[in-house]
Amino acid sequence: MSQDRPRRPVNLRDKAEALFKPAPPKVPAPAVKRPAIPGARELVSLRIDSEVLEHFQNGGPGWQDRINDALRQAAGLGSDDEGLTPDELNSSNDG
Repeated sequence: MSQDRPRRPVNLRDKAEALFKPAPPKVPAPAVKRPAIPGARELVSLRIDSEVLEHFQNGGPGWQDRINDALRQAAGLGSDDEGLTPDELNSSNDG
């Protein structure tokens, strides 16, 4: 052992914390708002009352389209499928 320099006590916690200096805070990039694609649909999770879901599903295939049409009408957006009634809407009309 060398007597030239005094032996410093080693505190493992202090040594470990010295290795992990806090990083400077990152400034998040602003979110880029993409233009909406006309007629595009978005996958969402939605809670609907059981009896409402059953009502639309009892109409057979196309029940999701019928719910979408009912929501568009309730929101005052009308229908984007020209010439189709809610009974005619189903997934076979997607195209």
